[in-house]
Amino acid sequence: MKKIRIGCGAGYAGDRIEPAVELAQKGQIQYLVFECLAERTIAIGQKQKQTNPNAGFNELLEARMRAVLPLCVENKIKIITNMGSANPQAAGKAIQSIAKSLGLSGLKIAVVEGDDVYQSVVDQNLKLDDIGKKISESDKKIVSANAYLGCEALIEALKSGADIVITGRVADPSLFLSPMVYEFGWSLSDWDKLGKGTLIGHLLECAGQITGGYYADPGYKDVQGLARLGFPIAEVSENGEAIITKVADAGGCVNIDTCKEQMLYEIHNPQSYITPDVVADFSNVTFKQEAKDRVAVSGATGKQRTETLKVSVGYLDGFIGEGEMSYAGPGATERGQLALDIVKERLSIIKANANELHFDLIGVNALHGSKLSQSSKPYEVRARVAGRFNNKADATLIGNEVEALYTNGPAAGGGAYKSVKEIVAMDSTLIERKLVKPIISYLEV
Repeated sequence: MKKIRIGCGAGYAGDRIEPAVELAQKGQIQYLVFECLAERTIAIGQKQKQTNPNAGFNELLEARMRAVLPLCVENKIKIITNMGSANPQAAGKAIQSIAKSLGLSGLKIAVVEGDDVYQSVVDQNLKLDDIGKKISESDKKIVSANAYLGCEALIEALKSGADIVITGRVADPSLFLSPMVYEFGWSLSDWDKLGKGTLIGHLLECAGQITGGYYADPGYKDVQGLARLGFPIAEVSENGEAIITKVADAGGCVNIDTCKEQMLYEIHNPQSYITPDVVADFSNVTFKQEAKDRVAVSGATGKQRTETLKVSVGYLDGFIGEGEMSYAGPGATERGQLALDIVKERLSIIKANANELHFDLIGVNALHGSKLSQSSKPYEVRARVAGRFNNKADATLIGNEVEALYTNGPAAGGGAYKSVKEIVAMDSTLIERKLVKPIISYLEV
């Protein structure tokens, strides 16, 4: 039975580079996939592109490509990635330039676009899920609208001989599914096979999470070598079954529990995981530990894909103002609380027009509030005030008031920090599949 090996070189935009290099050197893989787009990432990229038409793609693209391209060419490894973010065309040209500067030649780069559906979403005045209103009724400035593409265009790129496939918004598991469909010749209406491949892609997509990173909990779930954590490899068979593993001497671990935790991550309903390619069913999946760091996975199935595609919609939603100050030693908690009380009253005096305010003692009650806060008093605390505002000038007031605690607040405060950030918020909607047209173009090196 034919088999291929697929490695995951990144699980988010700023992920480590060394594990991808290790996969290209030692993984004996045929495909190296970089999954680098969170919900908000592409909206931020769209804003960057508006300022600079050559920007808007992943900021680590050059560093990653310089690190892995020579190895991938030497070992005949194809690269698939969504590092194109809001500007796949510029990303493709950047890769072309990097390859030339490295003295590489004979490479074909496929650029997959068509996920940007901003105009269609606005023209159709679609309803935003979380806000619960149509765009025209929402009073929000929309900055991006990107549909989740499936694997079809990526398969076409591979059939055309692409060595590197660079995309924008493509569903995470679809990045990994595309080489399986291409290599094994699976039908795009074989829902069970697509469901199996989608499970494998979902297990790989977050990189170090399945090899012990997110799993580690000292004293309960100990994991060795996290500073040298290896990223996952799937040994995929033509029937859709797979072994999840990693480079043997890399840090981390692959066991049944790491696989279970990753399978249930971000899927909502295990019986009906909706992707652009298939509605996958993970409810009968089984894992078996075949050997150290080798877990067999089987049992996924699938149902017919939907006639709509999810669209991530980014919009501007005001500003966050923030300020922090540290207190240590005897009475640290009391001084920190007094600092918060002072700032709270000050914001009322100066009539700061906040939509929302938070007053926290980091290390005491910042995560779960006072009801679940610790009873013992820590030696050090950090007072934090944050608020959401409609305009930047009002948001600036918080940091200024916290900084003023140096001389106008409790004794011995230090390490003041203040910031103002524009909020790029995310919502989602559905668009008819027939309105989304993937576009493939090619660059040669």
